[in-house]
Parts: sequence; structure tokens; C-alpha cells
Amino acid sequence: MDNINSEKLINPIFDTIGYIQVYTGNGKGKTTASLGLSMRALGRGWKVMLIMFGKGGDDYGELYSFRELSPNIKKNLDIHQFGLDRIAWANNIQKEDLKEAATGWDFAKNAINSQDYQLIILDEINIMIDLKLIALKEVTSVLDSKPQNVEIVLTGRNAHPEIIKRAHLVSEIQPVKHYWNIGLNARKGIEY
Repeated sequence: MDNINSEKLINPIFDTIGYIQVYTGNGKGKTTASLGLSMRALGRGWKVMLIMFGKGGDDYGELYSFRELSPNIKKNLDIHQFGLDRIAWANNIQKEDLKEAATGWDFAKNAINSQDYQLIILDEINIMIDLKLIALKEVTSVLDSKPQNVEIVLTGRNAHPEIIKRAHLVSEIQPVKHYWNIGLNARKGIEY
């Protein structure tokens, strides 16, 4: 038996059943919730992958923070971005967005099937599905056949009913009141 397989058999983290979580809705906090979950998992020694769809560039507070984690924690975290140097919305989609989404989705499928990670966060994938940049059928197929020990989190507005149907946990974050309604823009350290 090789070292990798024997390690997976004796490591209790690998024996954890992985579920599907969805954070959706029009309120603020979907990515933030998934990042909190990633910190909790990292604190328990889990291998975590964060895949950011439709968010390119480097000006995100979480990226700055994750770079400063202790080496012991950072070794268990992989972050990959697939997007242009802006956030993708319905009114600014370009041909390059489709290419980035496709590349990111291929990368995500490989990560899920590798079984190298106990937690994989697909940040803003619901938006990619809603904008038809990633095919719903492809995502549901992967969710239906995911390895048993991989926890998958899908974030973003407009989660499709077929995604919700497959999820074991769905949190719909709805705005009750938001300071954007009085004209405040996104703030460093709070929204990004």
C-alpha cells in the first residue's frame, strides 16, 4: 500500500462524510460565511481549496490575510482565481469571462475528483451558472458523483433550484437593511 493511500486510511479527517452546502440570496455575507468555514476547517487540519469564480485581481482582504497565515496552516490552503480583474456581472460579461469560467470549472472538477481536499469552496459559482458561463448540468453531475469525503460549498446569488435540491445545507442570506441603499460604495476591509 503506498504512503498516500495508507495516510488517507488512518487520517480521521479523510473519513469524514462530506456534504454539500449552499450560501445564496441577495444579502451580504455569502463569501464571508464560506471564508469563516474555511478558517474553522484549517484550524482542524483539513486540506482546503478556495476557487474564486468571476473575481480576478489581487485586491481582496481575504487574500492578504491568507498570505499571512502561519506556515503550518497555510500549507493546507490552496487558492485559485478564475476571472478578470473585476467582478463579473450580467452587464459586463465578455468573451474572456466565458474562457475563465470554463478553465476554472475544469480545475474545480479535477480538484474535487482528486480527493486531496476535504473542503472545496466554489465561490460565486451560482452566479456563473445563472449567467450561463458554466453549465448547470455539468455542476449537478459533479455534485451527484462527488467523492463521499469531500465537503463542497457553493456561494453566490441566484442558486438554481437543482443546486438547492442536491444540497444538504442551504443558507439564504437576505438583506433587511444595507448601507448601499443610502449611497455608500463597497469598502475595503468590509466588502473586499
